[in-house]
Amino acid sequence: MSERESPVRMQRSSAARALARKVALQALYCWQLNLSPWQDLLAEFKATEDGPRADPEHLQWLLQSICTDITELDAALGAWTDRPSAELDPIEHAALLIGIQELRASPELPYRVVISEAVSLARRFGATDGHKFVNAVMDRAARALRPYET
Repeated sequence: MSERESPVRMQRSSAARALARKVALQALYCWQLNLSPWQDLLAEFKATEDGPRADPEHLQWLLQSICTDITELDAALGAWTDRPSAELDPIEHAALLIGIQELRASPELPYRVVISEAVSLARRFGATDGHKFVNAVMDRAARALRPYET
């Protein structure tokens, strides 16, 4: 399995994957404010309250692939937003990075699930209407990345 492919398996708990996304969002938020190696983020955030219940393989895959491919992800994101990634709210940016990466590399996850999870993160942790922006961007990304599903 390459670093770009998701380790998600259907038998894994969807709750554990959702927690992995939540922990990844928190880690990516911090990473945007203070760049550090993805391995340090993983170690730090696996030790948080939700870390032990999060799907460890999915969490590692998200952090490693997003931190490694950030330039490529931000370039792709630029095609679906009205502003550069540097001007995005850090929570919205992190939710979009998670969603875009899952759309790109986790074809076993239905695009509607990916969008729903990204919007849910933005609704829970982001600005008042940030989830609406995330929903619109994820919809455009899904049409581009998964035309066979939409």
